[in-house]
Amino acid sequence: MEHAYWKQMIEIEENGIFLVFGITRNDQIKFLHFSSVPQAEDMSVQECRQEDECRMMDEGFPLVQLELAGYDRPYERHGNKYVVTSPGCYLKYENMQDTKNESGRMLQIRQKDPLTGVCVQTDIQFYDGVPVARFVNHVTNEGEEEQVLTYLSSFTCSGIKRDGNFLYIPHNGWQKELNWRRYSFEELGFPVTQTKSIRRSSKTIEVYNTGNWSTKEYLPMGFLSHPQSDAGLIWQIENNGSWHYEIADQNDHYVLNVSGPNEIQSHFSKVLRPGETFESVPAAVGAVRADISDAFSAITEYRRRIRRKNRDNDTLPVIFNDYMNCLWADPTTEKELPLIDAAAKAGCEYFVIDAGWYAKGIWWDSVGEWKESRERFPKGIRQVTDYIRSKGMIPGIWLELEVIGIHSPKLAELSDDCFFKRHGRRIYDRSRYQLDFRNPEVIAHANEVIDRVVNEYGVGYIKMDYNIEPGIGTELDADSFGEGLLAHERAYLAWLDTVFEKYPDLVIENCSSGGLRMDYALLSRLSIQSTSDQEEYDMYAQISANAATGVAPEQAAVWSYPLEQGDREETIFNMVNAMLLRIHQSGHLAQLSQERFQLVKEGIDCYKQIRKDIKNGHPYWPFGLAKAGDSWMAYGMEAPAQEGAKTRTFYLSVWRRGGEQKACTFLPVPAYNTPDWNGADMTVKQIYPVEEAQHVRINQDHTITVEYEQPVMARVFEVTI
Repeated sequence: MEHAYWKQMIEIEENGIFLVFGITRNDQIKFLHFSSVPQAEDMSVQECRQEDECRMMDEGFPLVQLELAGYDRPYERHGNKYVVTSPGCYLKYENMQDTKNESGRMLQIRQKDPLTGVCVQTDIQFYDGVPVARFVNHVTNEGEEEQVLTYLSSFTCSGIKRDGNFLYIPHNGWQKELNWRRYSFEELGFPVTQTKSIRRSSKTIEVYNTGNWSTKEYLPMGFLSHPQSDAGLIWQIENNGSWHYEIADQNDHYVLNVSGPNEIQSHFSKVLRPGETFESVPAAVGAVRADISDAFSAITEYRRRIRRKNRDNDTLPVIFNDYMNCLWADPTTEKELPLIDAAAKAGCEYFVIDAGWYAKGIWWDSVGEWKESRERFPKGIRQVTDYIRSKGMIPGIWLELEVIGIHSPKLAELSDDCFFKRHGRRIYDRSRYQLDFRNPEVIAHANEVIDRVVNEYGVGYIKMDYNIEPGIGTELDADSFGEGLLAHERAYLAWLDTVFEKYPDLVIENCSSGGLRMDYALLSRLSIQSTSDQEEYDMYAQISANAATGVAPEQAAVWSYPLEQGDREETIFNMVNAMLLRIHQSGHLAQLSQERFQLVKEGIDCYKQIRKDIKNGHPYWPFGLAKAGDSWMAYGMEAPAQEGAKTRTFYLSVWRRGGEQKACTFLPVPAYNTPDWNGADMTVKQIYPVEEAQHVRINQDHTITVEYEQPVMARVFEVTI
């Protein structure tokens, strides 16, 4: 017996993304399909032919997962996974608006729970020409009683196939950033142990962050690949604090749920009084092929669309910073002047005075005033910043504005409500207190510091660091610890917006002990990201090779720090680390030999010739993503096609890090993106360094072989086809 289950099917194709929605006989909307390939002919888009099939559809395939405190679930659920949420299961479809704006197409879908009166509006923003959509859910209490929100998905996708999936998870950590690993579902704990009629369990695959260091263990990203159908999903969560995603099983398929903070993992709950609205954190989801280069090319283009327009990401200036393997947070006028001369001679365009400029001696637990130290700069720091400008560079300084040291004199000027609190006490980490940017006193303090460093000290660049983790949040003026944390984070973002309104040309670098807050809530505003504090140049190669997975290439600042006692190959390796991203130059340039200094200058000169292609290029990985133990690694950049040009240009950084294998043979360009390239002429030349024998040759099968005699070597090549 057949059942008239569907009232309406809605099929949408936009920018290579195929979406299918179904409106059921019970007036519920089901999100049936989101992919780079069309929906297959299966029961999810046909009539349900069996009662149990209809029941499974009733309990699954929601557009949003919504959980309020105090409501039972109509269907069975095992464990803590976010399926069969309530009242998410009861939401009734009301309407869909389909409009266009300056970014592209926008879908707005409204649902309402008849029992509580809670309404959910789902915004799906498309971006013209980009296979990525941005999802945001707005929950409004239109009922008469207050409700307590404990979970709200940003994106949920049901119907993921049982077999053949691979999940790429980006592990992250201090000095070991951007460490992607590929796992089968079975490797992550989902072996097939049940019959088809009981395919559900209490197991989930969870990746999440709790706290203000948004990427201290993982990037807020994932990539799901299904090679058999040549389809994949890539997503990023745009929040500068707590976030969560999971893959859970439900009936005979898997579900992907993506969200910001929640009650179980993040200590988050939010009271919604009648008339109040809560907005989920944004989640960007790309429908791509089952290929990492395709996935990261799509998310790179999306990142360029959503970020604040700024000159820094258009011109890609070379930055010198005096910290890494150089002054190590011990600056003085005497030490800076020769470095400034050397940086200018090498071709740097920013010069940043890093930590320590505000205090003599040990300063870690006394920071907070951010006023120049006359012991370090007897004639004032303005003397040094003016000298930097006289050499044709823009000066910058280091700040850590979100903290106050426990021995800072600034503490006497701030009220107790300026700080995070739990259990009635201030929260501190590593001898610093966390400021709460919801407090007007904190905003006034932060504005006073920015005004001083820009107007009095004459800086045009700020390295904004952040070196603590204040934990699950604050209880002050909050419904929960996690809600207080999220409100602070949103207030901090709003404050950044006001800074750029006042100082539109100011460049602010995002740094959190290197790359421990590498998220696009911040990077949609800040133009450049510190990728690591890694102090070993050969270890940095793996971070460099993978940097464009977490950050658009023109936003990824990579250290190049020639050592005082280094040699030619070490200097070249340092430069190669940064040359297809953003050069963050350091090291004692004034003390290098003439040969090694010229290698630095040659690298910067080469970078200036190709940076116009970096800002619009698409990344790819000939060997796949780099792993810590790899002896050979490669990262490529496909330059944008020039109108009317008959050739295409690719840049390649290739590293060797030990091992017995002196040569490596590989396909130098992404074959899937170059139709008929096999018969085209190909040239490969080494563009850095140039005054030496070439380390590359072309083979008859259109592969290339790179051969390095030294165990630790790197070069940059240009491929033209």
